[in-house]
Amino acid sequence: MKSGWAFRLRDVQVAYGAKKVLQDFNISVNSGESVALLGPSGAGKTTMLRLLNRALRPTRGNIFVDDRNLDDLTSGLLRELRSGIGFVHQDLRLVPNLRVSQNILSGALGRLSFFQSLLMFLKPRTDDLLEVHRLLERVGIPDEMYQRLDRLSGGQMQRVALARALFQKPGLLLADEPVSSVDPARAADLVQLITDISRDDGLTLCVSLHDPALARRFFPRIVGLRAGRVVFDKPTGDITNREIQDLYTLAVDDGV
Repeated sequence: MKSGWAFRLRDVQVAYGAKKVLQDFNISVNSGESVALLGPSGAGKTTMLRLLNRALRPTRGNIFVDDRNLDDLTSGLLRELRSGIGFVHQDLRLVPNLRVSQNILSGALGRLSFFQSLLMFLKPRTDDLLEVHRLLERVGIPDEMYQRLDRLSGGQMQRVALARALFQKPGLLLADEPVSSVDPARAADLVQLITDISRDDGLTLCVSLHDPALARRFFPRIVGLRAGRVVFDKPTGDITNREIQDLYTLAVDDGV
């Protein structure tokens, strides 16, 4: 089992021309921690997650993942690092006309050559298929392994996306609004599943959410963002209802 990867962002800024998406941004998360990011649309939650897997570069500042400064890594080392970061995207980024098993196997593409990737899809190894089935059992849909993805419900697709991220054997698991398209009951089930698996596997987990109730119920630490800045970063039990209200109501005045 891979131990969870610590990460930190130090004096980070992301700007597009005059518009600053993140500014004076500092956060540190220890190995094995589970952290929720809260804030209104445009607060910077997705931007922060994209910085961590190097889908986006900062305008200024430094980002460390697993004690490595991303700016110091060669392209090969960066690819190796990214293969250990699982990411559940809001739009899931699954392939509808492929089978569930093939979508999950694609989680390994970041560490394989083109030839190895092709071979995995055409003739997957028995060990890989057994691992896919094990992961589908963990996320609660083992009978869907050979089903076409587009025949699944939205909630089932989210579980496939989680299984794909876990197939990478990540040290860091990121999820960007993973429950935005399901009803509250299914949202709670999925967030509990993500946090339970991360705790059991010792993963470092960082999830962006819009729902304060879910964040408070399942995460021991919450980071509140507004207009590209950290407003609060506290143990969940120390956060007041007023702080949560201000996080969203003041955003109107900020033009977010």
